Amino acid sequence: MGCQVQSFKVPTDEELNHDFLWRVHRHAPARGMIQIFNRSHYEDVIIPKLEHLLKDKEIDHRYDHINDFEQLLEDNGTKILKFYLHVSSEEQISRLHERMIDPKKHWKHNESDWQKARKYDEMIEIYDEIFQKCDQVPWHIIPADDNWYKVNTIAKKILEAFDDMNLKWPKLQVGEE
Repeated sequence: MGCQVQSFKVPTDEELNHDFLWRVHRHAPARGMIQIFNRSHYEDVIIPKLEHLLKDKEIDHRYDHINDFEQLLEDNGTKILKFYLHVSSEEQISRLHERMIDPKKHWKHNESDWQKARKYDEMIEIYDEIFQKCDQVPWHIIPADDNWYKVNTIAKKILEAFDDMNLKWPKLQVGEE
């Protein structure tokens, strides 16, 4: 009940009518809640840079805004954990093929994924730049070719964060016991 997941796809017309962080900020968790972002505000750097939709100066401004945004969240008590799930180019191709062959995975197939797969090396360079320019909140780079390993590693990092936060159950108010 205290955890929600928000997936970020291609921005809607409404989202494009606002600054690039608007769609993410409105899903920031309330105090005491856990919010998981499937993809995030980094997509609004990766795709424009990969597709050459914005100038480098505009991308650099986005890095600054992301750092400020994440600092704002942390200053207000939000603990941020950033995970980059690294899938090798070989595994990525294998998974794309599987989406075409396995009827249970047809829903995941998107022809544009093949175009992005061809730009794997360029995407890795963009991620390296992100890791360098948006590192005020540390990144956890997770090898993700094997799902069991990915899930186990992320779970350990989340438990470590919970331990570091020294969470306590709220105390009952007088008359509530």
